[in-house]
Amino acid sequence: MNLEELRQKLDRIDSEMIKLLNVRMEIALRTRKQKNGVQEEAREREVLGKVKNDAKGLVRPEFAQKLFAEIIEESKKLQEKNPALIAFQGEHGAYGEMAAKAYDAGAVPVTMMEFAEVFDNVEKGYIDLGIVPVENSIEGAVNQVNDLLVETNLQIVAEVRLPVHHCLLALPETDYRDIKVVYSHPQALAQCRGFISRNKLEPRPYYDTAGAALMLANERPKATAVIASRLCAELYGLEALKDNIEDHESNSTRFVVLSKEKAKKPGNKCSIIFSTSHKAGSLFSILKVFSDAGINLTRIESRPIRKEPKKYAFLLDFQGSDTDKKISAALAKIKEETPSYKFLGCYQEAKE
Repeated sequence: MNLEELRQKLDRIDSEMIKLLNVRMEIALRTRKQKNGVQEEAREREVLGKVKNDAKGLVRPEFAQKLFAEIIEESKKLQEKNPALIAFQGEHGAYGEMAAKAYDAGAVPVTMMEFAEVFDNVEKGYIDLGIVPVENSIEGAVNQVNDLLVETNLQIVAEVRLPVHHCLLALPETDYRDIKVVYSHPQALAQCRGFISRNKLEPRPYYDTAGAALMLANERPKATAVIASRLCAELYGLEALKDNIEDHESNSTRFVVLSKEKAKKPGNKCSIIFSTSHKAGSLFSILKVFSDAGINLTRIESRPIRKEPKKYAFLLDFQGSDTDKKISAALAKIKEETPSYKFLGCYQEAKE
């Protein structure tokens, strides 16, 4: 390697070290939720002792201990602040993280590999809040999340509508004309179907848009690009070759914020889940309750109940507050007339 190539390699290593430090700080904040206080002298001695033993080659044990003592001190400062943790599915740079920041810029977004992990960690109190997508303006409902909503005891405390603008990202040294393959989440690939077809690219599904960007940065395959957010370009050292490649400018995703507790602020929108009996007109009779009360429905989805074959649950959103007598009376009537009923929460409707 010549000098410039060596320096580029050092730059990549430095970048990876910063990313790993961010991951370590994130995990340190997660441990704060499961322990009493910040000070743990025995644990600190254990960590520094392990670091000393692991120091090999050019890294002196004394230097390693000094470095990690500083890292531990910085972790403790973060733990003392005890910021709210909000879990999202995907790697950093995912649209879920952008939605989390839009909801609360002071909260710390925490990565989860699966939507089920988001629900599970909030339910167990390991994470303060979760944020998950429920529907996209182009591709419709996110079925996996709606299935989890049917089964959860969590409350919806807020919603966020996030404009989704996709970029074509590639390694800096990539010639646009050489790109043959594009990776991304199946929903993102579907939202950019026209662009992919016009450019004769081979779409390959990946578990997450940001995960695809991370893969490209780490594995560096040739003739390959990804579809992800511009934030991913900044996080993973990629180049944005094309902006706004989605097929529709109005592309947006609705996210809901999940908590073990009810929303603290008064809401103007509610969500419920219910099932109906197997007889003609059952669903119509429930919808008529809303119609007769003059309540505006904003969404209705049906999902099979995974634990009860051949039965369906209906997820329904409507405008209004559960403190309104008209709405509370309608909900009481629905609860009486349905085999199962669950109130998911009352929260502030997101602005369009």
